[in-house]
Amino acid sequence: MQKGIRLNDGHVTYLGLLAKKDGTRRGCLSKKSSDNTKWHTKWFALLQNMLFYFENESSSRPSGLYLLEGCICDRAPSPKPSLSAKECLEKQYYFTVSFTHENQKALELRTEDVKDCDEWVAAISHASYRNLATEHETLMQKYLHLLQIVETEKTVAKQLRQQIEDGEIEIERLKSEIAGLLKDNEKIHASPAAAPTDDDSEIKKIKKVQSFLRGWICRRKWKTIIQDYIRSPHAESMRKRNQVVFSMLDSEAEYVQQLHILVNNFLRPLRMAASSKKPPITHDDVSSIFLNSETIMFLHQIFYQGLKARIASWPTLVLADLFDILLPMLNIYQEFVRNHQYSLQILAHCKQNRDFDKLLKQYEAKPDCEERTLETFLTYPMFQIPRYILTLHELLAHTPHEHVERNSLDYAKSKLEELSRIMHDEVSETENIRKNLAIERMIVEGCEILLDTSQTFVRQGSLIQVPMSEKGKITRGRLGSLSLKKEGERQCFLFSKHLIICTRGSGGKLHLTKNGVVSLIDCTLMEDPEGTDDEYKSGQDMEHLDFKIVVEPKDSQSFTVILVASSRQEKSAWTSDISQCIDNIRCNGLMMNAFEDNSKVTVPQMIKSDSSLYCDDVDIRFSKMMNSCKVLQIRYASVERLLERLTDLRFLSIDFLNTFLHSYRVFTTADVVLDKLITIYKKPISAIPARSLELFFASSQNSKLLYGEPPSSPRASRKFSSPPPLAIAKNSSPNRRRKLSLNIPIITGGKALDLAALSCSSNGYASMYSSMSPFSKTTLDINKLYVSSPISSKISDEGEDKKDKVEDTSACKQDLSVREESDNDQNQSDDGDPEASPTKSPTTPKNIKCKNSSGFPTDQRNGDKEFVIRRAATNRVLNVLRHWVSKHSPDFESNNELKTKVIAFLEEVMHDPELLTQERKAAANIIRTLTQEDHGDNQITLEDVTQLVGEGKTEPFENHSALEIAEQLTLLDHLVFKVIPYEEFFGQGWMKNDKNEKTPYIMRTTKHFNDISNLIATEILHCEDVVSRVAVIEKWVAVADICRCLHNYNAVLEITSSLNRSSVFRLKKTWLKVSKQTKALIDKLQKLVSSEGRFKNLREALKNCDPPCVPYLGMYLTDLAFIEEGTPNYTEDNLVNFSKMRMISHIIREIRQFQQTAYKIDLQPKVAQYLMDRSSVLDEESMYEASLRIEPKTSN
Repeated sequence: MQKGIRLNDGHVTYLGLLAKKDGTRRGCLSKKSSDNTKWHTKWFALLQNMLFYFENESSSRPSGLYLLEGCICDRAPSPKPSLSAKECLEKQYYFTVSFTHENQKALELRTEDVKDCDEWVAAISHASYRNLATEHETLMQKYLHLLQIVETEKTVAKQLRQQIEDGEIEIERLKSEIAGLLKDNEKIHASPAAAPTDDDSEIKKIKKVQSFLRGWICRRKWKTIIQDYIRSPHAESMRKRNQVVFSMLDSEAEYVQQLHILVNNFLRPLRMAASSKKPPITHDDVSSIFLNSETIMFLHQIFYQGLKARIASWPTLVLADLFDILLPMLNIYQEFVRNHQYSLQILAHCKQNRDFDKLLKQYEAKPDCEERTLETFLTYPMFQIPRYILTLHELLAHTPHEHVERNSLDYAKSKLEELSRIMHDEVSETENIRKNLAIERMIVEGCEILLDTSQTFVRQGSLIQVPMSEKGKITRGRLGSLSLKKEGERQCFLFSKHLIICTRGSGGKLHLTKNGVVSLIDCTLMEDPEGTDDEYKSGQDMEHLDFKIVVEPKDSQSFTVILVASSRQEKSAWTSDISQCIDNIRCNGLMMNAFEDNSKVTVPQMIKSDSSLYCDDVDIRFSKMMNSCKVLQIRYASVERLLERLTDLRFLSIDFLNTFLHSYRVFTTADVVLDKLITIYKKPISAIPARSLELFFASSQNSKLLYGEPPSSPRASRKFSSPPPLAIAKNSSPNRRRKLSLNIPIITGGKALDLAALSCSSNGYASMYSSMSPFSKTTLDINKLYVSSPISSKISDEGEDKKDKVEDTSACKQDLSVREESDNDQNQSDDGDPEASPTKSPTTPKNIKCKNSSGFPTDQRNGDKEFVIRRAATNRVLNVLRHWVSKHSPDFESNNELKTKVIAFLEEVMHDPELLTQERKAAANIIRTLTQEDHGDNQITLEDVTQLVGEGKTEPFENHSALEIAEQLTLLDHLVFKVIPYEEFFGQGWMKNDKNEKTPYIMRTTKHFNDISNLIATEILHCEDVVSRVAVIEKWVAVADICRCLHNYNAVLEITSSLNRSSVFRLKKTWLKVSKQTKALIDKLQKLVSSEGRFKNLREALKNCDPPCVPYLGMYLTDLAFIEEGTPNYTEDNLVNFSKMRMISHIIREIRQFQQTAYKIDLQPKVAQYLMDRSSVLDEESMYEASLRIEPKTSN
């Protein structure tokens, strides 16, 4: 039997020498021995597809030969060196030559130069001819395919030739028949008397042949037409349309099945359980949880049957009439969506009953539920209307414009979108009402003002209330004391019309304090109180953090509330919101009272007369929801209309202002907004539409003002050359402080204010002011102007009333008085000249009364209306700027040009001689806020923590208590969270490729979350024995529970997510030793931060918790991503989607509320250093290796 293959030895030797001499590649390589233990250095030579190797370069006979045909050559990784290896492997580069046939061991080679290695790999790969073989195989396949095509074409050509031949034969036959018939016809004409023969049968044959030819030609033509149509875009569009319809049918079937499970597996069994002897749930709770879900199921069962019937009659697929039937019935979704959140709350409350919870788990364990909870099934109807809208969008995209159903589907889509908007608005309004009711239920004494549906929640938080003595002075030595911080802590709730101050009781209940319900209509806000008490000045640690609210109710004694914030940032947020609420009330009252003339035009009538406030137009669309000013909210609008609403003097919505300032960067620039404010200040008459001005100035003399001509009154536009409005002596007592104000409260002595009764000379208000020298009780010829203290004013008013009864019996019985304030002695007489020292905000209310002498010209009365418009315009511009500067300071920090422009404008405003004193003070305050470098937030920053921690030795985990770790972790989480600028929440920058440049602070928050989670998992895996690992797990769970009590839900999720990592979760022996109490606590914490139902449990906890708090940022990012992806920034008409901006703004406001309230936790550098140390933290792969090392895998 032959054992080997015979070769021509001489020829092989010749080829080896030829390769050694002229080979394409030659050189020394190390070859691995056959037993894989040693490497031998050989001299290799490559010739064509043969690789020869020699013992050395001088050898004349090759030691071996490798045929490289079809082999694969690749680089190989360096093997790990053994402990006994002496040779250094760092400079060796390996590659292998693998052969495709079996039982052939791969050739392993190595070289010392990487370039040499790459050249050998390339040369051997080229010599293997593998690419040629692949190309050959590909070409063969193409060749076979072409052969098949040729054969097919030959067959078709043969068939066509046969058809042509048959056609030609048939044509020749027909020609001969026609020729014969023609001859017969001639014979007939030649002998007309001859009797008819069998010509009828011949004619029938001819017609039959003609019919056959026509049919054959038509069939060929129709075949071509059909093939062209199949390839046309219209046919492709219709195919996609059919696919949309079929997928819609599948989705509807799935939805009906979900509703069927909800009703049959949960609703009906729970109804039966509610009728049992020991019901685990009441019938009312069942109705509150499931609402009208059974009716929804019946409706969609009918709709699904209709869809199935239409599919059965395919391809005549008509759906529009089904939607026409469905649309009127979809209003039942309004009740479900409106009460959905409430039903989930009732369900969570019922789950606290063990019997009900046990019964519910039995229902959820049924196979039909597929491990889905009841909450999941209750959430399905929430998404059905948007799903129909998306389906119709897709259906219309593939429906031609001339299609018979196009208009009907368009109508159905518009109706569904309108229903969706109504449901969204109702949910927003219902959420606000429920928020108010939830707060009202927390207050033990109750609070009736929260039952008013017009009350809009603004903000809540903890503030310190400084106690006042009976005389209105601050209690001695209390402001800076530690006991004040504990005893004086108050839970404050700000609404659009009231401020509620409560104390925290046991069980989370609240108790109203004395004078705890403050009506903002009677309030005066003083942001920088200038008290003279030594005790007040002694509180250095609370300097610049306090603000005062002076309350002057008309039916009771006035009082003062002093509140202290934890930081300047929080103080600025509170004062800005309170001021904005007061401005909102004050602006409505000012405009209503100032323009109530003989025509009895009031603000609501004025708004009704202006159709642009509620009628859709080409550049604006409205929703069905009203804002706090009872004006329809804007859904879509152009930039110009948004700027008009911002500066409309008739009303000011807090929600609109916040939304606009949060989102204006999306659709305009800061310079455009500022230019609009400057224009309104300089031309205030342009801030009110012409129709409303016609109602205001109901006089022919002032009609020119509406059409652009210069007004006859010098007060219709600002003139900076007029003399100062008021000259005040400087030699008065320093304790007397008075102010003149034309900011008018809504109610003045039970009568509406008629500022139209004011009049002045043609020289403006200077003549009126010049007659006042100085303030006294002397009556004026133009109008009766008094200055009196709060007590003496009553006496002076009575005296002057008697005098004026003779002079004016037909005028309104109102007085214009300038109310005086005294810091030390409210009962002091009014002998000295007052000193103007305004310390209040520009919205300080004054009791302004007027007496009017009859018979003044109409133009003078309208001139005073113009004065009120200018005052309202100034107030609006200053308030918007104040809100902008205080709440959106980064806009000015990053844009020096804008900052300089605002300061220049405010300095110009301060030089306006008609400017009231408090308005000048407000402008100065804004300038001071812009120019100050220290923003007053003395809380430690993350950079300060990094510097204080240093790079010393980190103490181990065992040296720190769970409470210390929880507090420091909360402090670090809040420091990272609070510095995120709200600009990063627009545009989904955190999901872009350049996310680190667009959203650096969000990415830093994400990195901090991952670092802490890795630290916790690493700490668990560093423990070698089970007992120590169990102790570490239980300690971290205790840390998570303390963080929950501190409202640090971000840390709770950091810890629970680290416990759910695969490297920790797989430690079965460890988890068996963990106590039941710890496991139950872990389940409770995981349920709290679970993402199920859009983080419904976490949202409920955030709704009920008081700041400070650290929420989980990912929840808000998910909401923002959903809003960004679902709705565009602009409509098809290029209108700004302001409804989208409002939704984003609401989320940002909630985030900023948690950012602004700081924790009162002291830094512990050693604990913070442990939490920030990343030197010993393992990566994901290393953690899993450590997990396998401490608990190896076990075979089943």
